[in-house]
Amino acid sequence: MFSIIQAAGWPIWPLIACSVLAVALVIERFVSLRDHKVAPPKLTDEAITVSRTSVPPAAIVLQLEQNSILGRVLARGLRALTLNPRLSEDDLRATLEGAGREAAHELERYLSALATIASAAPLLGLLGTVIGMIEIFGSQGGSTGSVTGAGNPAQLAQGIAIALYNTAFGLIVAIPALIFWRYFRGQVDGYLLQMELASERFVRHLNTLRKSA
Repeated sequence: MFSIIQAAGWPIWPLIACSVLAVALVIERFVSLRDHKVAPPKLTDEAITVSRTSVPPAAIVLQLEQNSILGRVLARGLRALTLNPRLSEDDLRATLEGAGREAAHELERYLSALATIASAAPLLGLLGTVIGMIEIFGSQGGSTGSVTGAGNPAQLAQGIAIALYNTAFGLIVAIPALIFWRYFRGQVDGYLLQMELASERFVRHLNTLRKSA
C-alpha cells in the first residue's frame, strides 16, 4: 500500500485526507442516526399518555427532552403551554415547527461535508491525472543518451503511475461517499417526515389539553 502511495506522488495525499474524513463522518452518522436517538417509535404515544389530563411536571418534561431529538421537539410544546396556558393552536404549531427546524439542522449535520467529499474526490483524482500527464509530456522532452527527445522511461512510468493511481483512488473515495450520502439523506428525510407527523398529532393533543384546562 505504501509503495502505491509513493508511486502516486503527492497529489494522492489530499485524497487520503478526504477518505479518512469520509470514514469518520460515516461512522458518526451511523452512531447518531439511530431510532432510539432520533425518534423512538412509541415516544409520541407515551408523551400523550403522561399529559392526557394536564401538563406533566418539569422533571418529566426534562426527561422527555433528554430522551431523543423528537423528545426535544415535543418537550418544547409542553414548555410553551406551561409558560402560557392560553397559547393558541397556531402559536403551539409555530413553536413545534421552530423546534422541528432545529432538529432538521441537527439531523443534516455533516451531510453537506460528505456530499462535498463525494464531489471533490473525482476532481482531486483528475488533478493528479493532469499532474501525471504533465510529467509524462515533460519526460518526452528530455534526452536519453545521445538520442534527443527519446524521453526518460523512468519518468514516463512515474507519470503514468501518478495519473492512473490518482484517478482510481479518487473514484474509490467518491463512490462510497456518494452512496452513504444518498443513504443518510433518505434516512434523514424519513425521520423528518416521521417527526412532522408526530408534531402535528401532538399539537392537536396540546390544543385539546389547553381547552380542557
